[in-house]
Amino acid sequence: MTGRRRFIGAVLAAAAAVPLASAGQTSVKTYRIGLLEAGDAAANQHFVDAFERGLRERGYVRDKNVIIDVRWGEGKAERFPDLLRELLQLHPDVIVVASTLGAVAAKQLIRSTPVVMVGVSDPVAVNLVTSLARPGGNMTGISREFGAGLVGKALQMLKQIVPEVERVAILWNAAGEVQRRAREADAAVRSLHMTPISIEIRTARELSDVPSRMQRMHADSLMVVTDPLTLRNREAIVRIANDSRIPAVYEFGEFARSGGLMSYSASIPDIFARAAIYVDKILRGAKAGDLPIEQPTKFELVINQKTAKQLGIMVPQSLLLQADEILE
Repeated sequence: MTGRRRFIGAVLAAAAAVPLASAGQTSVKTYRIGLLEAGDAAANQHFVDAFERGLRERGYVRDKNVIIDVRWGEGKAERFPDLLRELLQLHPDVIVVASTLGAVAAKQLIRSTPVVMVGVSDPVAVNLVTSLARPGGNMTGISREFGAGLVGKALQMLKQIVPEVERVAILWNAAGEVQRRAREADAAVRSLHMTPISIEIRTARELSDVPSRMQRMHADSLMVVTDPLTLRNREAIVRIANDSRIPAVYEFGEFARSGGLMSYSASIPDIFARAAIYVDKILRGAKAGDLPIEQPTKFELVINQKTAKQLGIMVPQSLLLQADEILE
């Protein structure tokens, strides 16, 4: 019996000496995601937060089983290639790219790492993929448009609020990737029997000239085509419209929440949250090129009643009833 007790004691002592990590536990794989956001953290952190929320809903918790490396483009497209190279050096499992120019840079630089595009304007038209149904290659994601009709609907709502508007200034970044959308806005204005006035900018410094340019061209309303430059400078743009006492319609809810009169668009935070679905599928083994590119499914009308009152505008009750968000 004494020998048996010694044997059992030796076995128990040996077992106690084995580290817990090796005692039948399986290690949890940690994935790495690179994210290139076209704007800056001050303006667009809530987009990244929405993406992380989407990941958490699928079981990915930052710094536990997933590492997220974020790079901010700060509205400067010329920085995108270098920022993507930084992310590639970290050997990510997936790279998420927001904005069309960011996706174009990714197309040129990234050959094998899966890329999930977020908020890209017509990825087929800009030769990012061969088709929406079967993108091919290593890229997939979510576009941020639902056809040119979205612009027309936004302008119709502006006309509902201020029926007398006739001359619409279209503010857009001529150095960006929004030429086609600027043309769509021009056509939409004309279809409503109004006159489009193109206000082109290329840098934030040129915004200071916008009020005088609109005044010289007798603009009585404003529509802003959104890209990283205009989104980053949304507070300045909203201030220009409100100080000029010109009713304005915007593409992103973020403009209305910054004091703009009204916005109608796809929900950008929702698009970022849905990007997490693509990332999850890729991490589980799906090929990016086999995943169809989706178009937005959630749209939001945001009306800033406080701004409307300051401008002396009475928003029709019928439009208020359609609003997803009313800011008092």
